[in-house]
Amino acid sequence: MTIDRRSLLKYAATVPVASAVPQLARAADDPPTEKPDYTLRIAPISLELAPGKTIKTTGYNDKVPGPVLRLRAGRPVTINVINDAGYPDIVHWHGLYLPALQDGATEEGSPIIPVGQSLVYSFTPKPSGTRWYHSHAMAMTNLDRSTYSGEFGFLIIEPAAGEPGRYDREVLLAARRWEGEWVSMQDLRKGPPPDNGLEVMYHSATLGERMLGHGEPVRVRQGEHVLFRLLNASATMDVSLALPGHRFTVIALDGNPVPTPATVAVLRLDVAERADVIVEMNNPGVWIFGSTDDEDREMGMGVVVEYENRKGEPQWITPKATWDYTAFARKTVAPAPDETIRLTFEKIPGGRGGYNRWTINGKSWPDTNPLFTVQEGKRYRLVMNNNSGDTHPVHTHRHTFEVTKVGNASISGLMKDTLSMPRFTTAEIDFLADDPGATFFHCHHQDHMDEGFAGLITYS
Repeated sequence: MTIDRRSLLKYAATVPVASAVPQLARAADDPPTEKPDYTLRIAPISLELAPGKTIKTTGYNDKVPGPVLRLRAGRPVTINVINDAGYPDIVHWHGLYLPALQDGATEEGSPIIPVGQSLVYSFTPKPSGTRWYHSHAMAMTNLDRSTYSGEFGFLIIEPAAGEPGRYDREVLLAARRWEGEWVSMQDLRKGPPPDNGLEVMYHSATLGERMLGHGEPVRVRQGEHVLFRLLNASATMDVSLALPGHRFTVIALDGNPVPTPATVAVLRLDVAERADVIVEMNNPGVWIFGSTDDEDREMGMGVVVEYENRKGEPQWITPKATWDYTAFARKTVAPAPDETIRLTFEKIPGGRGGYNRWTINGKSWPDTNPLFTVQEGKRYRLVMNNNSGDTHPVHTHRHTFEVTKVGNASISGLMKDTLSMPRFTTAEIDFLADDPGATFFHCHHQDHMDEGFAGLITYS
């Protein structure tokens, strides 16, 4: 990879300045002129995943996940971020509509927070729903930084009119893989092409705050309706989750209500995706809520769900189910776009011991810029072809898009900010240019983004 931080910042400096600018960075012990609504301190911590297993990472306010931020849609908020991480850092408010300089991405012109300094973000949160916040620094080969670290937290934007009472209690669970290392897949098992570059493999995992069997269980009562807000906060790799003996009624994806709520046995979440699901607790016992992959659960990806007055060994039954976005969408065709843009994603293998490089239409960041230019108010259809053997969760900053085609199935009404594209697949999304300013488009796998899978959408 030839792009370094200096080149990235040099490009970011050319991005047009937006109207709302975060307060300039200042010494961390120099308080803001006005008391902020929230303060986040980024700093190293020791994180106990299980008794006898403690790792070193970076988190917010000495917690992983960071504190849950509950904001009211349409009500202005100020958040003071103090950077004691030991390296320049930044916070991205994932899934919100807000000015580019407040978004927390240097690629759009948002300022980096120098070591030992702080920055105040001021914005009006919208839309309502399950969002999240996380580091948007580049990590490159350093598996201790950015989304490889513990820098993530739930960001819940509550509707101005309040939440409808469709459930009895709420549980927030983030899936996370830990202790990553770069490996050559050819050295681990037969099959991968000999020219494939290094991939990240992990040694531990969590669903919630601790490894499976080592944290407090989720305690429920028979007959309750529980709202689970679920997030894949890993740096790379998707996850499929199940709660044996129960089914999930999916009411929102990426924080946006789905037009067709559907009940499923398995949830598949790629990196950065969220799902709001309601589970009727109608099968008393002690169960494992966890990854459908045996190796994931053995690494700790799961949590115990315990009914009141029930004890014993947690039970696991492997479900048989598939995941299909179209189940939650309308089967009608979306309105015709004003313009169609084709994007092809490909990999340039790095070879054993090297790093892969990623391209959009044959170019890597920052040569992808501008990826395309839009006019405010127009609707753009992105026809995307994943011409690689890897899965890509593609994400648009500061905008929500409508999924209009998955494979050969035309759909409408499904609104997301991150879409998983499995290997060698196609999909189409409609992007409404309704939030002027520099807009970052990238794969949310940290290594894919760092190695070129990114571009900037500009407004004319």
